[in-house]
Amino acid sequence: MTPKQELRAAMRALRKRLAGADPEAAERAAGHADALPPGEIVALYRAMGSELDTDALANVLHQSGRRLCLPVVLERDAAMIFRAWAPGEPLELDAAGCPAPLPLADAVAPDLIVTPLLAFDALGGRLGQGGGYYDRTFAVLPDARRIGFAYAGQQVEQLDLEPHDIRLHGVLTETGYRAVP
Repeated sequence: MTPKQELRAAMRALRKRLAGADPEAAERAAGHADALPPGEIVALYRAMGSELDTDALANVLHQSGRRLCLPVVLERDAAMIFRAWAPGEPLELDAAGCPAPLPLADAVAPDLIVTPLLAFDALGGRLGQGGGYYDRTFAVLPDARRIGFAYAGQQVEQLDLEPHDIRLHGVLTETGYRAVP
């Protein structure tokens, strides 16, 4: 395994432990939603495995009047698109096997993209699963604010980023929102 693959494996294990140790973390993180940057259309994700669940955050944002959307993978090597979505609306699996809005939902361009991650650093570095979906998407939506959603314990000292890696503008955790300086 490469050092990046080893780090991913270690961070998956850590995230799983954090999820088991603190089942209320997502609810507490949603309590800090008012600190997020402005954005009329907010892209969330449907949590898979030990990713921090976005259900409580979706409810808070929806109740505050923000429009929501979810990413949709249409092609494995392309940027994701986003379709409008509200809590409770039906979902189907996309080309990557992730829950996504039905094709009849409107395609939208989010102002704010909330992304899952395995690790983050104080400079906005993000370690994802390795598929490149979010980095490709960030590249085609450069004006959207990029916010990680994670357990505070997923922060690392510093990530070694590659040229295609795009930094976050901030991270929302159960301890609050931290903008990247």
